[in-house]
Amino acid sequence: MSRPSARSVIEEIATGFEDLDVPRSDEPADGPIEWPGYRAAREAAEKRTGEDESVLCGTAWIGDVEAVVIAFEFGFLGGSIGQRTGDRVEAAFARAVESRLPVVSLIATGGSRMQHGMLALSQLQRIARAAAGARAVPQISVLRDPTTGGGWATLGASADVVLALPEAQVGFAGSRVRPADAPPEAYTAEAKLAWGQVDGIVPPADLPATLQRWLRLLSSPTTEAAEPPSALGSANLPESGWEAVQTARAADRPRAAEYLDAYFDWREDVSGDRCGGVDSGVLCGFGWRGGRAIAYAAQCGTPTLPAGFRTAARLVRLASRLGIPVLTLVDTPGAANDAAAERDGAGASIAELFEAVASAAVPITTLVIGEGGSGGALAFAAPGSTWVAPGAYFSVTSPEAAAAILKLPADEVPALADRLRLRPQDLVALGIARSVVEPADRV
Repeated sequence: MSRPSARSVIEEIATGFEDLDVPRSDEPADGPIEWPGYRAAREAAEKRTGEDESVLCGTAWIGDVEAVVIAFEFGFLGGSIGQRTGDRVEAAFARAVESRLPVVSLIATGGSRMQHGMLALSQLQRIARAAAGARAVPQISVLRDPTTGGGWATLGASADVVLALPEAQVGFAGSRVRPADAPPEAYTAEAKLAWGQVDGIVPPADLPATLQRWLRLLSSPTTEAAEPPSALGSANLPESGWEAVQTARAADRPRAAEYLDAYFDWREDVSGDRCGGVDSGVLCGFGWRGGRAIAYAAQCGTPTLPAGFRTAARLVRLASRLGIPVLTLVDTPGAANDAAAERDGAGASIAELFEAVASAAVPITTLVIGEGGSGGALAFAAPGSTWVAPGAYFSVTSPEAAAAILKLPADEVPALADRLRLRPQDLVALGIARSVVEPADRV
């Protein structure tokens, strides 16, 4: 298979690339463990690619953002990671920290360089340490074909935003060492997206613009809190608790996607909890509004799965680390509470989001736009910085659940809705919400 060279990939996405000047560490002719034929293989790789190592590291401009670029040359011994690869990647992250530049990794590697033995494998520890020490700057990885072994398990999977090219081979196990009966589709970028390990699949033609947008979003810190969105739909307040519940449950009321589209000039989503789960009922990402970046985590009106809480927690922690304020939208009948949710760690995932919100170093703004069902909704809410839309409610539990808990007949559910004081105006009176937001045309 013909693959584009690392330099041609860089030229497609960036301008003004300048290689970092990294001293070459001493190495015996046949490598650190004197592998027979290694020198000849290396010389052939240099002649074939015009490069002297499996990775290029330097600085370049991607759109209007300067970045450190790490690009693997698969034609050089399969893009394998050896001692000098580790030297260059470590130097790249050091430059990123020194100059406060984001890091973009363009990965195409089969993994560690066998001919270097354990010295090659130990480079993964160096790379992991270097990446961990650069968490103050944004890190984006682009998974090319293939991204396997330690390259996936360090630079690829650990990035803040993980993008992949269509049909790229992605997996810890390379194609020659997998179980014979392993389905090949499990080792694709598409599978990793479905399993919450990749944020998006990007066609090569769209990659330059996508990277420009992501770098702009992640490199725009600000200390100012996000303003709450204006209300969509009716501005009328409910007269009763039951009316509030029915209004919030109406099928035709505005949902999270409509609020986000109205609020942001444009936005980019992240996807998945990075450990096997995706919740389509939670939208997370970063958006551009009025010249600045704001992160968002929004419930879409469905019971929130453990993967949804973990994805939101990932989003809040990332925004906090990069200095970007967060907007959360509350809209759920409650956390998913079936056996599958319990198996997947419902309680632990909710606790993870509570902790992320409580410890955030950036301001978080919350708007309740629909149902606010118990702790599954509260985990998305910012204490002291929550607003409520006229067509929403927030309750310790649903009126139906309250009736079941109190062993009351179903015909008492509407009355219980009143007793729970869950209307927007009740929430303001109780100090749970700061105020009821108005539609844009009435602000």
